[in-house]
Amino acid sequence: MREPFVGSTRLRLAGFALHAYTASGTVLALLIVIAAIDGDAVRALWLGLAALIIDGTDGMLARKLRVKETIPWFDGAMLDNIVDYLTYAFAPIVLLWTGHYLPSGGWGAVLAALPLLASSYQFCRTDAKTDDHFFLGFPSYWNVVAFYVVILGLSPTTTGLILVICSILVFVPVKYVYPSRTKVFRSLNLLTTAIWMASYAVLLAQMPNPNAIVVAISLAYLLYYGALSLYLTFWVPRRKVA
Repeated sequence: MREPFVGSTRLRLAGFALHAYTASGTVLALLIVIAAIDGDAVRALWLGLAALIIDGTDGMLARKLRVKETIPWFDGAMLDNIVDYLTYAFAPIVLLWTGHYLPSGGWGAVLAALPLLASSYQFCRTDAKTDDHFFLGFPSYWNVVAFYVVILGLSPTTTGLILVICSILVFVPVKYVYPSRTKVFRSLNLLTTAIWMASYAVLLAQMPNPNAIVVAISLAYLLYYGALSLYLTFWVPRRKVA
């Protein structure tokens, strides 16, 4: 029987530093909200990109440092969920609300509430991340939604419709690719995700006049991501059965 891994003090300290790195996302969420209230959507989105980078790298580092074994009494997965809810759901919806990207009045408030409620449900599901490393249901990428609303200058009606559709998709059992962990096409997924994040930064730097070609490259990633998720959910299992 394998002995529990304890590790060195240096490795444990590195694990604590990594948890602090993850927790810094809560500070970024606060800064996003402040930027939103100040009416600076671009600044809010830059901060959102920083949160994306942290979320995209902390899990890989956690596995490398074996933090579950060196600090077994600390629930890093719960910390990650708290940070993700704040940076992927709460702060982006604040940005959409304060920036008047949603319909005014009661309808706007209802539309702002839908993603928050849907994500509250999703983040509490034990199967939200499957054993084969997919997200089950739309993975609360409200930060991505907010990014395109601002970059493309979408109308409040269009934005509201997107929020409704994506909120419904949270409950639809499609397996969405987890770019850093899904094994199928992993290298390609990492490459295309890196290109998308680079396009994110370029588009923000170009605001308020984003280049149409960069916009097309960015949107092409969404098509790839959605098509691959549907393919792996519906087509691959059927081929295995056949």
